[in-house]
Amino acid sequence: MQFTVGIYPKLYTMQCMAPSLPSSGKLPPTGATERIVGSITEAIVERRLMPGTKLSEQKLADIYQVSRTLVRQALNQLSRDRLVTLEPSRGAFVAMPSVDEARQVFEVRGLIESALTKQLCKCITDSQIAELRVHLKDEAAAISRSDVAGRIRLLADFHSVLARMLGNQVLEQMLTDLLSRSSLIALMYQSSHSAEHSLEEHVCIVDALEKRDPRLAAKLMEKHISAVEKNLRLDPLTVDLSTALRP
Repeated sequence: MQFTVGIYPKLYTMQCMAPSLPSSGKLPPTGATERIVGSITEAIVERRLMPGTKLSEQKLADIYQVSRTLVRQALNQLSRDRLVTLEPSRGAFVAMPSVDEARQVFEVRGLIESALTKQLCKCITDSQIAELRVHLKDEAAAISRSDVAGRIRLLADFHSVLARMLGNQVLEQMLTDLLSRSSLIALMYQSSHSAEHSLEEHVCIVDALEKRDPRLAAKLMEKHISAVEKNLRLDPLTVDLSTALRP
């Protein structure tokens, strides 16, 4: 799959800056914890950590040169973000979203992002349109030079940039969670949706935003999210054991 969505450390900054203590009374994540969370998240987004990968506390502590306590804090944060699964007596693993979860994530993304795009269309500025055009050029450049990590990041960031431009931090944080979970889903179910196709759809969305056509912009975003989901292999390839094992 070439189209991937995800989250990068800069987007975690907002999430980790909340001044109030959690209900447990524990202190918020430290800078080291944020660094570990961001690094592991980025590795998942860039397909360097696959679903089901075991995340050994001691190995992570050695890699980041921190205590296991800080690693445990980071894993707990990633678990709350549904990027990591914590299993009693077995440890931490990169999460493996189910088919039902995958469908639900894309359903919610379609609802949120189409509404977001429609709302943004009513208030977007010329300077923001220009910023999006620059972003599209960067996407095209990364695709043309086969920069896999770069195109993954840029194609993902397109959706985050739209949320940021709307100026609703709560919405941006919600979308950030959905994007990171979409990244795991993409890793598991291997979409054939091409990066080039994603770029073309992004261009059409920006064109609609520039025309200040909220209905068209929302429709194009909904179609874009739907196309990504349809190209994920969410339907089982076999129906039963005898079919699967037939010579």
